[in-house]
Amino acid sequence: MPTIRSLLAHPEERRPSPPAPRADLFRVFGLGMGLFAVGLVVTLVLHLTGRGGAEAIAICGTGIVLGGLGLIWARRHR
Repeated sequence: MPTIRSLLAHPEERRPSPPAPRADLFRVFGLGMGLFAVGLVVTLVLHLTGRGGAEAIAICGTGIVLGGLGLIWARRHR
């Protein structure tokens, strides 16, 4: 087992890094947007009953907008 000092002194002796896992980012962003949409519905109901604040609605709306931008990015970079 090589020591950290020897690996820093001779980086060519390290094992190669494994390849990055492939992920469907379109699905990931879509799932995140779906969760924010559920949160938006819940916060709207809470706001209408007088128990929630406008900040939570803004956070969920921002999550949906950023997820939409992520979907556009994921579609362009498949």
